[in-house]
Amino acid sequence: MPAHLTNYLVMLPILAWMVWRRVSRQFGRQPIRRKRMLFRIVMFALIGGLLALGGLHRLALAEGLAGGVLIGGAIGLLGLRLTRFEVDPVKGDCYVPNPWIGALLTALLLGRLAWRMLVAWPSMQQVPADPGAMPPMGHALTPLTMLVVGLLVGYYIAYFSGLLIHHRRFQRAHAVP
Repeated sequence: MPAHLTNYLVMLPILAWMVWRRVSRQFGRQPIRRKRMLFRIVMFALIGGLLALGGLHRLALAEGLAGGVLIGGAIGLLGLRLTRFEVDPVKGDCYVPNPWIGALLTALLLGRLAWRMLVAWPSMQQVPADPGAMPPMGHALTPLTMLVVGLLVGYYIAYFSGLLIHHRRFQRAHAVP
């Protein structure tokens, strides 16, 4: 393996771990952790905002992101309608997300990442002039990539915001008088 590809070798296990965590959160009962959900809402909003700022110099990128956020928000609202709230004796208040929506979003993300790696692979084979630098990947961001990222940003902001609102209602409805 060429020495300039070792950066990618290090990133691959980290990416695999992140995907595994994402997939494991899409199935079965998930405990409601308000602080984590609030943190994720803020992080996704920051990521979306930074990507939108980066897309100001190329309008197609901003359009892809905006379209993805709108579609992702709609999917997030659909996901809320299909989510069940339960009380687990061990975990406490929990929600059960719809596995099909999570699987679809994960498949879209993995498919887009795989496609970008296939497209970028020939340029990664070239040895860079600076040994510490990563090889150029051309235009790493495309409108389609921004659309997929926007789907995730819109989905998670809408979904986690809705979970927090519905959880509050669920608590009030099941409160002991």
